[in-house]
Amino acid sequence: MLYVVLFFLVFSLYLYVVLGGADYGAGIVELFSSEENQKITKKTVYRVMGPVWEANHIWIIILIVILWIAFPVYYNIMVVYLHIPLTILLLGVTLRGVAFVFRHYDAIIDDSQKIYDGMFKISSLITPIVLGMIFGGLISGKINMTEDVSTLTFYDAFIRPWCNVFSVLVGVFFASLCAFLSSVLLIGESEGGKENIYIRKSAIAIIIVFIIGVLTFGYGYISENVFVQDFIKNPFAMICVTLSAVVLIPLWNAIKKGNTIWSRFFAGLQVFFILLAALGAHFPDILITETGSISLLDNIAPDSVIKVLGISLIIGGSVILPGLFHLLKSFKMIKILEQDTD
Repeated sequence: MLYVVLFFLVFSLYLYVVLGGADYGAGIVELFSSEENQKITKKTVYRVMGPVWEANHIWIIILIVILWIAFPVYYNIMVVYLHIPLTILLLGVTLRGVAFVFRHYDAIIDDSQKIYDGMFKISSLITPIVLGMIFGGLISGKINMTEDVSTLTFYDAFIRPWCNVFSVLVGVFFASLCAFLSSVLLIGESEGGKENIYIRKSAIAIIIVFIIGVLTFGYGYISENVFVQDFIKNPFAMICVTLSAVVLIPLWNAIKKGNTIWSRFFAGLQVFFILLAALGAHFPDILITETGSISLLDNIAPDSVIKVLGISLIIGGSVILPGLFHLLKSFKMIKILEQDTD
């Protein structure tokens, strides 16, 4: 059952990166648009994501629950040493949700709409950056594991692990990836011949993702980051990176043609390879501290707990996944079963 639990852990992470990432990216795309294009994007986002945006966050909830129940040591380290960015993440998700609702459904149209607009766009940018910084904190090697926390300053114990150059670069990389995913999604959802706006934004976003990715790994290599060094030496990770680069060719072609189905397929495939490379490079030691690596599989929950959790995930997945598919299909967010006119 451990493999079942691990599958759902990775599967939930992937779906959150793709669906939640596209959700965050909508606000980022709107933020970095002209005033005229902001109005177009705003209307498109309401129509497309309004009915399903809450469903996108179910995957991070499942992810956290799995870590909490099955991998308590790993979960404990996260919530202790990274409690500040986790709190910021929670606030960002909450404020973003509040702004998304009130700027659209507020009965009174006044200057408060500008506040809600700004809150939505800024939180859409900051939240994925912080989320990326959390992952960067886990692999930055800055977490100082000590039995006597009193020997550390507050900065060294709770700020330095996640608020460093490498973690910030990882955060910016994830935010740019979110903007890219959203731009690709919006290509097939635009109306009135506005798809060229998002074709152009998708092309720009994919270039930014590539540049930030190179900067992140370049800095990690120069600063002798253990994760980056092991990543480069890992054949599996390099194969995944190569496949991700190869996918850029048909993805770029699909974006230029405005092909809804293939652009989404190749975008999702590229994220899959990126995520697979990031996790596979150091798995199961995906927590790197100043004193060494900590395995996700160390001190896991008892077999009886893993068994119950695995069965629960199988039953829950058999209910949730068909329901999610029906939800997305009902609001025409899944184009694969529809005739593509491009």
